[in-house]
Amino acid sequence: MKRWIMFGDYNTWANRRLYAAVAALPPTDFGRDGGAFFRSLRGTLNHILVADRIWLGRFEGEPASDLKLDQILHDDLGDLTAAREAEDERLRAFVGGLDEKDAERTIVYRRQTSPEEIRQPLEFALAHLFNHQTHHRGQAHALLTQFGGPDAGPALDLAFFQRGL
Repeated sequence: MKRWIMFGDYNTWANRRLYAAVAALPPTDFGRDGGAFFRSLRGTLNHILVADRIWLGRFEGEPASDLKLDQILHDDLGDLTAAREAEDERLRAFVGGLDEKDAERTIVYRRQTSPEEIRQPLEFALAHLFNHQTHHRGQAHALLTQFGGPDAGPALDLAFFQRGL
């Protein structure tokens, strides 16, 4: 299960770097509409947190979440940062407890928008969760460079993490 532990560690590393860069911007830029899918850094970072909570709930067999994908859980960057760090630790603990057999198990869930029951191998759902975060961190990175210039966005490449950069 080394790959899931690596992705959990990378995810935490990338989120810390991203949130530090957001904190370095003027506070008004946090909620500034930059035209991204979730409009702002606040919207984008809240979306990632919401999606992680939904997916981790599915992984852990919790009842369907009533969270909305565009829900703002935290208006304040400090509160959002604390919630992000807690969710990253929750995710790292989850993947750290997996073995190969666990990752092959099928999870069953329903989306809010459909009564259809979905069955999916946990390892595919985990791949989606980590890919989803990378996708939206890229959108946040674009907003960072739009608001703060080309040096405002930190390097977030997996290869940098793997090389300890």
